[in-house]
Amino acid sequence: MKNKFISMLIGAAVSLTAAAAANAGTLDDVRQKGFVQCGVSQGLIGFSNPDEQNNWTGLDVDFCRAVAAAIFNDPSKVKFTPLSAKERFTALQSGEIDILSRNTTWTMSRDTSLGLKFAGVMYYDGQGFLINSKKYPDVKSALQLAGATVCTQTGTTTELNLADFFKANNMEYKLVAFEKNEEVLAAYKDGRCDVYTTDQSGLYAERLKLPNPEEHVVLPELISKEPLGPVVRQGDDAWFNVVKWTYFALINAEELGVDSKNVEEMKSSKNPEVQRLLGVANSDGSAAGFGTGIGLDENWAENIIKAVGNYGEIFERNVGLNTPLKIARGKNALWAQGGLQYGMPIR
Repeated sequence: MKNKFISMLIGAAVSLTAAAAANAGTLDDVRQKGFVQCGVSQGLIGFSNPDEQNNWTGLDVDFCRAVAAAIFNDPSKVKFTPLSAKERFTALQSGEIDILSRNTTWTMSRDTSLGLKFAGVMYYDGQGFLINSKKYPDVKSALQLAGATVCTQTGTTTELNLADFFKANNMEYKLVAFEKNEEVLAAYKDGRCDVYTTDQSGLYAERLKLPNPEEHVVLPELISKEPLGPVVRQGDDAWFNVVKWTYFALINAEELGVDSKNVEEMKSSKNPEVQRLLGVANSDGSAAGFGTGIGLDENWAENIIKAVGNYGEIFERNVGLNTPLKIARGKNALWAQGGLQYGMPIR
């Protein structure tokens, strides 16, 4: 009987160990390996772009650094995997990367049948068209593109949007598609197509790579909604919560006036929302508990803001009016300023 009881205890212990292993998720894996593996573009100025020393910069890059800061209090603990549009989802589904932060549009099919979860919208965008104004001086609208040859990238939402737009306006067109951004740009540059189409932010970025960028004009029409944001795998809610609330922390920090320069000073704020964001202890000395709720330290958001700033700082540093892209906040302004960016409350 004693041996049987011991066997039962051993069996129960093995089962608990197996269950714990089965429940170990991405956050545990990231901590164990010591860095976040982030999937990014193969080079898109302002969003994710490497220099000659392979140092990555951009809005999407800074988001990954924010996640690393939330977990490790060190924004450098992230490694970047450049991915084509065709490769990106397979890399995430297979576990090759932990987060996909690569100008990727949130759609229903991607959010359901592909087994993905979008954690937020880092950039509200829309598909547009780029033309050579010197070559086509009379073209002022996308509605004048009947019969045009159009270059774009395969494996993206742009092909379907393009087909819908031309069909809706009863226009013919010829599609020339490539797997990589640089191939699309090269074809456009060499005159193999009349028009380059992708997300409007991407057009502003790619235009800077052309010999005479000022000759190339982004037409005014937006033909789609392109909400771009970070993506994780379905089935790991703990990791999803870390990534999602990193995004909300960036927005909330800007809403509350907390930035990389004043974050230490703001810890003495009497505003309860600021106190909750920065993990300031309750009046009785107990911890606020919001970091613990997502498996992080209480100063997780403080670490993010110190490392990369708030959302506004990230936007202005990478794509704002004082950068080569010169993009106004527009739809990416805070909700209280006429935009769409809205942080869920930390409470």
